[in-house]
Amino acid sequence: MQRFKKAIVPNKVAMAAALAVFQIGAAWAQTEAANPLNLDEVVITASPTGRTKMKSSDSVTSLGEEAIVRSGATNTAEILRAIPGIRSESSGGEGNANVVVRGIPLSAGGARYVQFQEDGLPVLLFGDIAFGTPDQFMRADYMTDRVEVVRGGSASTLASNAPGAVVNFLSKSGKENGGSVGYTMGLGNRLNRVDYSMGQAIGTDTRFNIGGFVRQADGGPASTNYNAYDGSQIRGNLTKDLDNGGYVRLNFKQLNDKTPTLLPVPVSIRGGSISALSTIDPRLTSTALIGAGFNRDVVVDRNGGTVASNPQEGLQVNSNSIGLEGKLNLGNGWSIEEKFRKSTTSGRFIGVVGQNPDTVAGTYSPLVLNTSIDNLDNMFNDIKASKTYDMAGGKANVTGGFFYGSQNVALTWWWNTYTNSLANPSQYGAPTTIGWNTFGGCCDRTFDVRYNTTAPYAAFNFDKGPWNIDASVRNNNMTATGSTLLGAPATATTIAAGSWTGQKDTVNYSINKNSYSLGANYAVNKDMSAYGRISDGYNFSADRLLYGAVGGLNNKSPAFNEVKQQEVGVKYRSNNFSLFGTYFQAQTDETNFDALTQVSSANSYDANGFELEAGYRSGNFRLAAGATFTNAKITKAVGGANVGKKPMRQADMVFQLTPSYRFGDAEVGLAIIGTTESFADDANTLKLPGYTVANLFANYRIDKRTTLSMGVNNLFDTLAFTEAEAQNATGGQARALPGRTARVSLRYDF
Repeated sequence: MQRFKKAIVPNKVAMAAALAVFQIGAAWAQTEAANPLNLDEVVITASPTGRTKMKSSDSVTSLGEEAIVRSGATNTAEILRAIPGIRSESSGGEGNANVVVRGIPLSAGGARYVQFQEDGLPVLLFGDIAFGTPDQFMRADYMTDRVEVVRGGSASTLASNAPGAVVNFLSKSGKENGGSVGYTMGLGNRLNRVDYSMGQAIGTDTRFNIGGFVRQADGGPASTNYNAYDGSQIRGNLTKDLDNGGYVRLNFKQLNDKTPTLLPVPVSIRGGSISALSTIDPRLTSTALIGAGFNRDVVVDRNGGTVASNPQEGLQVNSNSIGLEGKLNLGNGWSIEEKFRKSTTSGRFIGVVGQNPDTVAGTYSPLVLNTSIDNLDNMFNDIKASKTYDMAGGKANVTGGFFYGSQNVALTWWWNTYTNSLANPSQYGAPTTIGWNTFGGCCDRTFDVRYNTTAPYAAFNFDKGPWNIDASVRNNNMTATGSTLLGAPATATTIAAGSWTGQKDTVNYSINKNSYSLGANYAVNKDMSAYGRISDGYNFSADRLLYGAVGGLNNKSPAFNEVKQQEVGVKYRSNNFSLFGTYFQAQTDETNFDALTQVSSANSYDANGFELEAGYRSGNFRLAAGATFTNAKITKAVGGANVGKKPMRQADMVFQLTPSYRFGDAEVGLAIIGTTESFADDANTLKLPGYTVANLFANYRIDKRTTLSMGVNNLFDTLAFTEAEAQNATGGQARALPGRTARVSLRYDF
């Protein structure tokens, strides 16, 4: 184990916040309630057999249905904002969110080091497929039972491509008879949504649960004159419980949904500072750049034919899956668990980036990111066998498993640019550059590659007295086969059938890496434990290796991304106060390729910091709090100019705070998220201001079955920039959290 480095010295704000969290426990300790962080809850994610948070040597958070409601979240990315150690930039809407974990850089879009799961299996094999990230194909609804998040540690070995974290959305399975139906209506914006879920026993050993949603809505704060949101989801499962304590379960999901694609808008950038232009409010999102008359963006499909797309269609997703899982208890300490799922997934990602504003000429250049998600079909299977036995006066468990994953990655890019007036940003004419010569022809491409991953893994756990010790290893082997086609040279300016005449490359390679994780937890007493862990994990790149491929990726050993982590932590509870604190270190080595600039990079990063999660209950008052303090720097970069600087969008502190209070049958609260300032670029030339955003929620129980709720996102209409890029002397592009929106819901439980 490498030596732990000197901890960061927090700034005054961070120190004050940390002391305040500890003082809550000292000043408010009472005896009315206990364990608000649910430290005795068994977590099954990234764990061979499941264990309580108190006994785990991982950094673990779980959110139940009630906590999700309190978070004010309306989509997957917003749910993750409530989890300490996770930085979720929910400015992208219901897809393409950037999600990173404490100490690991945000150097590529999506969730490069995070695996999103539904019921223990990946949604996609990779978290950072450009224009095809896992959160695009996930929707939380009344079927969602809870969310479990394991950061670092065993995520490196008990999942593939997940050294940062595993985020697992777990579904209800009909254990409780009954269900819910709810209607949500927008206040000041046009939103109509119905959610439902129902579970029921069938006889003595069989049960089912089914649920989903249907909705239509405009563009939220932009109040578009079209249905920017339009779709539905239905999912369910059928479970048969076995006599030996095991079960067999069949599950399915059908998602067909359309949501707005929220992208950066033109802004003013002067002297390293960002401000909004007078005619474009970033809080209204990029949907405000799409006028009613802009209904035809002509592109080429993968077969060379032409397609006319309407940018109002935004992000369209179609995902259908069927799965089977089960557990068999064989006796004598043996058990077998099996999970299988096959999915067909496709769609289209289309949205407008407002780039290169010229405040003198009064124009900007809208870029239409028109990308067809041709095929993201996948099949996953995870089978494991465990044996529990007595050893040296304690209990030991040995688990051996095998994961297989097959992931298609087939997309077609064709990007056109236009020239618009800043005074009338949604008035479009003919494109000024079309696919062949947009950014020098970088982005007229099609590729179709299949990635197959096999991963045997093993885990050992020993539990004796106050000690719980675990170790795990994983061997990931990935093969990639297929082809890529980059369009004709930049001199070609016509769109014609059969015009894919550019460079065709083959893809045929394999890569193999071993991961490990070792942890120990010591129970000081029933209310306090300490743990430590070291781990080394990998992420394999998929399509991001294809962008700069000339001559093909054939029989080569493509680059991989490695994350080494070390952490020590304490879990403590005293009556109605609970605290989970972790000191972490992370070292990351990775490669990138920027399709727009055609620049490759190979960077290394080093980070250390503290992660705090606290909960408190006193009578009718509740408080959930979290904060992550990070000191990070770039230790290696091409050219060396950025060495020693702070990684882009890495703030010193990110925090969450959710206070609430009950008044008889009513409850009101705030879900507050915030960050200190950060840099928009690795060169540290452009600052992103810090922000604090408050989301209001209020519930009133009309009777024991009926609840009326109201939610207001971004209550104070805060301008909160999450990313930016300077593009000329006076301007550039930036993306911000959406402005204030409000909704009211009526829910009936039966």
